[in-house]
Amino acid sequence: MSLIEALNWRYATKKMNGQAVPQDKVDQILEAARLAPSSSGLQPFKVVVITDPELKQQLLPHTFNQSQIVDASHVLVFAAWDNYTEERIDEVFNRTNAERGVPADATADYVARLKSMYLTRDAHINFEHAARQAYISFGLAIAEAALLKVDATPMEGFDSAKYDEILKLNEQGLKSVTVLPLGYRDEANDWLVNLKKVRQSKDSFFINK
Repeated sequence: MSLIEALNWRYATKKMNGQAVPQDKVDQILEAARLAPSSSGLQPFKVVVITDPELKQQLLPHTFNQSQIVDASHVLVFAAWDNYTEERIDEVFNRTNAERGVPADATADYVARLKSMYLTRDAHINFEHAARQAYISFGLAIAEAALLKVDATPMEGFDSAKYDEILKLNEQGLKSVTVLPLGYRDEANDWLVNLKKVRQSKDSFFINK
């Protein structure tokens, strides 16, 4: 199945049947998220993988009681750095340089430029920038799930502060950005499953100059 075919197959699943997604497929979806591009390669986010039924139940009321949270096989929470710091930037480039076998001074000028840009900005602006990087990973996870015929429901309808508290994200300098339950559609009970996919026409969506 091509990516376009997969994207035509997928939809925002409203009711899942509780069936477990095979671990090898979950691993492929997570790997797509991990390999996503990010600004300067910083990967300023983490993905929390939730399978514990009790934890899902705790999160349910803070997701407007959307049943996918408890009916999903896995719930992925994309959480961005709350700020860019000197230590975080250094950690990324120290690891990158070590894995590439290059000296630290090979990237010193570039790292200095990054710090001069990020470290002088307000934490909120930096968080918003990090969150945008998380969304790239989020989109690739959705695409990979579709290619594997695993249903996924992109969610922004949740109380991020409560998620952060329950998942102890604040202690890790993270804030939840978006949520992605993975599972399989309950075709008999999902009102959206047979409705036509509707998007803007090509003429209205693309602006040719």
